[in-house]
Amino acid sequence: MSRVKTGTVTRSRHKKILKMTKGQRSSKHRLFRRANEAMMKSMWYAYRDRRNRRRDLRRLWIARINAAARLNGLNYSRFMHGLKLAQIELDRKILADLAVRDGATFAALATMAKQS
Repeated sequence: MSRVKTGTVTRSRHKKILKMTKGQRSSKHRLFRRANEAMMKSMWYAYRDRRNRRRDLRRLWIARINAAARLNGLNYSRFMHGLKLAQIELDRKILADLAVRDGATFAALATMAKQS
């Protein structure tokens, strides 16, 4: 069987990894093995934290909705239950935005939730 030389393929793969770890400290952006370890770890953190960001934003939205609902004489769970009974389908992101930017509209939603 003939010998296969993979110098250019390996070099391009190494350069790709080293380019991804450009801002790392010490040998993590110079040596391929250390750079590959750092890159794999950073990719794992990025994957995990994309999910954590969604979790954190949902917690923020719920806190904002709860604060605005309490100003209108309701708590969060009663407000959301009232909206569900009134068949108002707005997600928490939109409700939180209304609570922060447009208090009058949120107050109208709160009265609808109270009535139902």
